[in-house]
Amino acid sequence: MKFEWYLALRYFKGVRKSSGFLSFIKYMSIAGIAVGSAGLLIALSIVHGFKSTINGKIMDFAPHITVTTFSERPIQRVDTVLSHLDKYPEITNKQVIIQGEVMIQTKDQVTGTRLKGVDLAEPRFGISRYLSKGTYDLSEDSTGLPGVVLGAQLAQEISAEIGSVITVYTIGGIPSIINSPEIKQFRLTGIYETGIEQFDNVFALVGREHARELFGYRQNQADAIELRLQEGIDIFTFKEDLSRKLTFPYYNETIYTVFGNIFAWVELQENMIPLVISGMIIVAAFNLIGAILMMVLERTRDIGILKTIGSKSRIIRRIFMMEGLLVAGVGLSIGIAISLLFYVLQVNFQIIPLSQENYFMKYAPVEPHLIDFFLVTAITFILSAIASWFPARIAANTDPVKVISFGR
Repeated sequence: MKFEWYLALRYFKGVRKSSGFLSFIKYMSIAGIAVGSAGLLIALSIVHGFKSTINGKIMDFAPHITVTTFSERPIQRVDTVLSHLDKYPEITNKQVIIQGEVMIQTKDQVTGTRLKGVDLAEPRFGISRYLSKGTYDLSEDSTGLPGVVLGAQLAQEISAEIGSVITVYTIGGIPSIINSPEIKQFRLTGIYETGIEQFDNVFALVGREHARELFGYRQNQADAIELRLQEGIDIFTFKEDLSRKLTFPYYNETIYTVFGNIFAWVELQENMIPLVISGMIIVAAFNLIGAILMMVLERTRDIGILKTIGSKSRIIRRIFMMEGLLVAGVGLSIGIAISLLFYVLQVNFQIIPLSQENYFMKYAPVEPHLIDFFLVTAITFILSAIASWFPARIAANTDPVKVISFGR
């Protein structure tokens, strides 16, 4: 073992009986770095979890790109548009959509919502993963009633349960004798819950042909075509390419435009929270200045003796910088252990619950990234080295004659 490491370890252990207060300062510095690093790692894992969970729900439920028209009028030749879209290998799924505003009613309650006509087949993604009750079945049952799937909040608002009969009224202007609404009944077969109000309180999903009858669309008309792209395809780049080839009267809208407010909120959380929490590490690291300065003051006689026997200033400086890095290393190790323990507890026991109405999930998600551990470790050691350098420099510049003569 090198001479500098031997002395740094000996000073770090604090074997002197009179070094009780100094040990307390040292332990507080270790605790500060441990709390700061743990807080930053936990904050990073939570914001990563937030982003991954919310983005995953939106990407699962909503289409990557929606093809509509500039006006509120429906697409007139949907078969022609589908033929054009077949040319793009990046598209993995296309779904023709017929949708509009309706009133839905049970025996006790009535409310307005958006009826969305989709494919009868259960999708391989999206809503199937979030069914909380019942099944995804839009086909007709033995009584001839077609199925409907509602969001959890919408079902709760109209007091609907699985098996309830749902009556749907189309809305087209002011009801009168010559403008009576179209009426159709459905059987509630499934209830989904994503935790995102824009999904759970808006859509009633039915078979596309039933929506076509309610809204009076012809066979080749539709409101939109929803597209899902292959994994790894840049949505913005594909949208720009599609817009150049599928021009007026068609309009392409990305998922980031439709749900821009949610994506912006998630990005704000990811960018701001770690920045605020990282201040804890900065404060803790610079607390080392006081701690190591106290160590230097207590070791002044040792410094004088070391210089008298020929130890160079750079060796003295290195000893106290090593001692500061030892404090940082122990504190960082404890902080990493605390963050990993939090991850295990949160995953298994959900110790931090959340309001689903405000945060779109019932508990705080955690998703630690290996790169965060490397970055926090590097930043902590760099800040600790900077904080240790100042008192170490004071120790290296100590005059051995004054120290030995006057004891200080």
